[in-house]
Parts: sequence; structure tokens; C-alpha cells
Amino acid sequence: MRMWSLHPSHLDRAGLVACWRESLLAQAVLAGRTRGYRNHPQLERFRGVSAPTTPAAAVGAYLWGLREEAVRRGYRFDASRIDVPEAGCSGVVLTVTEGQMDLERRHLEAKLAVRAPDLLPLPDRLKAHPILRVIPGEIEPWERALTP
Repeated sequence: MRMWSLHPSHLDRAGLVACWRESLLAQAVLAGRTRGYRNHPQLERFRGVSAPTTPAAAVGAYLWGLREEAVRRGYRFDASRIDVPEAGCSGVVLTVTEGQMDLERRHLEAKLAVRAPDLLPLPDRLKAHPILRVIPGEIEPWERALTP
């Protein structure tokens, strides 16, 4: 499961579609609708939100950010699949570390080199997903899939 911290505009078509599917799976896990992936480390970022934000609102806000990029590109991501209405997700802000952003940049560059080399080079400074605020720090403790 890869739920990118990078802004969805940096993803190629395959990356955006995969992130949408995996984020819908994360939503189902957090809602208790599936038994698989319950202990996936990337879910920690949503489970660890502070009140009044709920995990459902956090993953919903993440999905709304993906959908916004999809609509901008002319794709049809079905908004009815997002459990929390867009209005219920307003004001959700999570953090991500600079170290995590750097690691994901390298991971995305490797993927794009194979799948979509025309999207390289990436801009010098990559934006974060709309609900994420970048803070100083090393790679996130929930990151397991990649090594620096």
C-alpha cells in the first residue's frame, strides 16, 4: 500500500489510480469493513489524528485531495465511494516530515523512470498532498516499504 505524501499532481496516471484504490482500501480498513491490511503501517498516520479530527475524516480528506486531481485531469473518480462528505473533511491537516518527502521523491523518480520518463525531471521542490503540512524531521516512523 502506498499512500503518497507527495501532491497527487506529481503522480503519473498509474500512480494516481493505484493511490486511489489503495486509499479506498485504507478507508475500508479504518471503517472495519475488511480484515486485511489492518496492521499496515501507513494507516498509523490516519489512526494517530487528534480530536476533533477522526481517522474517517482524515482518510476522507486524503481521498478528496486525490479526487480533485483526478477531476482536474478529466478522470472520473467516483465521489460516492468516499465515506465522509467533502464538507465533513474541511480543516483536516496532518503533518509529514521533510525526510519522508525526500524518500518518496526518490521512490517516485524510480517509478517514473520506468513507467513515465516524460514526466522527469521532477520540479526541484515537490508539493505535499493538500491535507499535509511539511515539518522538519527524518523519515516517518510508519514508513516500512523503503529504505533511504
